[in-house]
Amino acid sequence: MKSKSKSTLMRSVALHALLTPLAIIWLFPLWMMLIFSTMPDYGIFSPDIILTPSTSFFDNVRNLQADTNFFGAMTISIGVAVIYTFLSVLLTSMAGWALARYRFLGQSVVIGIILGTITLPYSVVVIPQFIMVARNFHMANTWTALIVPPLFNSLGVLFMRQAFSMMPGELFDAARVEGVKEWQIFLRIGLPLARPTMAALAIILFLVSWNNYLWPLLINSKPGMMTAPVALGTLIGLTKVSWGGIMAGAVMLTAPILTVFVLLQRHFIAGIAAGAIK
Repeated sequence: MKSKSKSTLMRSVALHALLTPLAIIWLFPLWMMLIFSTMPDYGIFSPDIILTPSTSFFDNVRNLQADTNFFGAMTISIGVAVIYTFLSVLLTSMAGWALARYRFLGQSVVIGIILGTITLPYSVVVIPQFIMVARNFHMANTWTALIVPPLFNSLGVLFMRQAFSMMPGELFDAARVEGVKEWQIFLRIGLPLARPTMAALAIILFLVSWNNYLWPLLINSKPGMMTAPVALGTLIGLTKVSWGGIMAGAVMLTAPILTVFVLLQRHFIAGIAAGAIK
């Protein structure tokens, strides 16, 4: 028994010894981003290696706000990401439920098309999507244009389909025998059981919306409708690049994502694990 516990301890020590340097390598760029955000522009290009924070963070933030109205752009990004995540999780859950719990003509074709859309690079569809939204529907520079076109996420549909497929069908059959309506079965039984998977999917979709740069750049040309990544990109000019402002903005863009992941990491891990076990 002692030899077994000693062997487990040695494996744990070896694992930590291996993962700690990898964690440091992964965290080092984030730490340097934080350091650069506290330095003036000329300090970032100093030949000296500086690993401790300086005192110019709030100056960089003030310059960033003056140049881009970054806090307004952050508000737009937060609103778009929250609304998009809620609607996309709901839509993909409904599609996943239909593909997992019902049998209909052409079901395999629908699944094949969804799988096929995952293989398509976004650059293939972005131009037709822009023409349809901006020219045909005249929705440029609106919140609808930011939220609605990317709502249907193929990976999310397959993710939720897998979660619903793992649930026992007898549970839903018993509810139907009791006279429970289909929409009530979905809302009151299916969704609560899929809560860990939905939490993991919500984190992924929030991250996708939060980091989205190309589509908001194309569809919104008004300064008042810029999302935070687009506003940050405007600091890169032909003759001047505000590196201090860019680093300060990058810190403010990264902090919410890290906070959300730290607070919801248990649900994220549980959701990923639930989708991997059948």
